[in-house]
Amino acid sequence: MKKILPDYPSNEIPRSAGRTIRTEMNGLHALATALENGLAEPFTRAVQTLGSITGRVIVTGVGKSGHIGAKIAATLSSTGTPSHFVHPAEANHGDLGMIERDDAIIVLSWSGESAELKGILAYSRRFQIPLVAFTSGADSALAREADLVMLLPKEQEACPHGLAPTTSTLMQLALGDALAVALLEAKGFTAGDFHTFHPGGRLGANLAHVSDVMHTGESVPLVPSGTPAPEAIMTLSVRKFGCVGITGPDGRLIGIVTDGDVARNLGRNLVDQPIDAIMTSQPKTIAPTALASTAMAILNQNSIGALIVTDNTLSPIGIVHFHDLLRIGVA
Repeated sequence: MKKILPDYPSNEIPRSAGRTIRTEMNGLHALATALENGLAEPFTRAVQTLGSITGRVIVTGVGKSGHIGAKIAATLSSTGTPSHFVHPAEANHGDLGMIERDDAIIVLSWSGESAELKGILAYSRRFQIPLVAFTSGADSALAREADLVMLLPKEQEACPHGLAPTTSTLMQLALGDALAVALLEAKGFTAGDFHTFHPGGRLGANLAHVSDVMHTGESVPLVPSGTPAPEAIMTLSVRKFGCVGITGPDGRLIGIVTDGDVARNLGRNLVDQPIDAIMTSQPKTIAPTALASTAMAILNQNSIGALIVTDNTLSPIGIVHFHDLLRIGVA
């Protein structure tokens, strides 16, 4: 294995990185331009075709294209288009049985001439399975067999020898992402749907709903308007959320008192006063259907510790504290 030359200038390393990124940016720019022109029609048809099948999207490719294909399959699956990657070599040794007639196939091959793809190409033609090609080979075997050809522009690789797939694989990846997002939007895939496929980790936590973590029932610190301040402050202390909500005669939330409000009014004689005297009107609230990440954003923006959850009539139905959000991993 070759090592860095002893006299290689260190300032050339960031320059190399800059050249690579600019070269790959040129490739992405060329791809975006193509999508505004000749690539628009097959791309649209590909979205329509993949969005109408009753089976899965099978993604395949060899070498670096195969690695990109595996990522595209994962992205499709997580955004509402069931998909999996099938390696063409394994397909030739039994995995063709994983591909059903109600599926569709995406094949990635920069040249379009990879010999390992022959089995999948023949299988797709035999059973009339829709075949979408990602290739730069307009006259390649893959392009000739495919139902839809996503012709990628032939841009310079970032590798100075023009050999290592860099710009080409980035364009394949970007086109796969574009396809997944277009399908997501065409299907009306929501954040709630996204949570179904991502229940774990920080992403799953951010996509949880307030209703999943809020406290309800008697644990919600509430007192009616006119409640003596000492009694209301006792409720605030016992419930341990750092606040108490004030409700009007119709049960709607009309105000809130926090630990900070109490501290700022320690010099006042509150014994004979209603809690309304120190409440903040029109407090920040949140709906039970809001995302947990939205709740955290409101808490952070307003430097508060809890939000009372209200229904569409502004009647309080729960409370969510920032500790609840931290506990499930919302950041």
